[in-house]
Amino acid sequence: MRGIRLGTMGWSYAFWKERFYPGNLASDGWLAYYATKFDTVEIDSTFYRIPRKQTVMEWKEGTPSDFLFAMKFPRTITHVKMLRNCQEENHIFLERVSSLREKLGPLLLQFPYAFEIKHLPLLQEFLRALPDEHRYVVEIRNKKLLNDDFYSILRDNNVALAWVDSPFMPQVDEMTSYFIYVRWEGNRERVNGTLGKIEVDKTAQIKGWAGKIRPYLDRRTTVYGYFSKYYSGFPPSDVNELLKLLKAVE
Repeated sequence: MRGIRLGTMGWSYAFWKERFYPGNLASDGWLAYYATKFDTVEIDSTFYRIPRKQTVMEWKEGTPSDFLFAMKFPRTITHVKMLRNCQEENHIFLERVSSLREKLGPLLLQFPYAFEIKHLPLLQEFLRALPDEHRYVVEIRNKKLLNDDFYSILRDNNVALAWVDSPFMPQVDEMTSYFIYVRWEGNRERVNGTLGKIEVDKTAQIKGWAGKIRPYLDRRTTVYGYFSKYYSGFPPSDVNELLKLLKAVE
């Protein structure tokens, strides 16, 4: 579907076997199979460590030409150092993931609750120094940051604010870049996420999101969106449900 890129947060889940992956498919074939169903994925593992060159090339070579990888910046940058003295880590990360070339999707800076208003000057400085050939997204966990000063920093640097569906943050519709990035995080206190099945019926919420997203697609705004295993419990079903609703009015 034109203008929409929908996928899941991660693909390497053994508990998806039988319900999504064929039961006899080895784990090294999961990404290639996933890429026959969806055209993008958000990688969470880069939050914990910068990927090896070989790993990045395996991702690139194992997927179709139009597939996109969104991924998180390392937590060393966003959580441990909180943008201070992290030039080396940032350089290595961007150099490594740039090997994906046309398959590199948006890059997500996900900040902890402890990232506060006092950190906004650091954010401004960091965003200004980023190479402009990539797409960037910022996600926050502190509600106090949702203000005009924060939005202006994102707009000045053409960085998208992540729209998040989570019980711990208000839903926003502030558009700060030329694209939209949505994360359906869900509630890990209510959803196990490892059962390989729908645990919570999210049909009504997904229908609401379809209505929210559709006007942007009509205006030819690109929308990227990723479902967590803690949303309904079974992200592939959530992606398919949203795609079905969006296609129904094409």
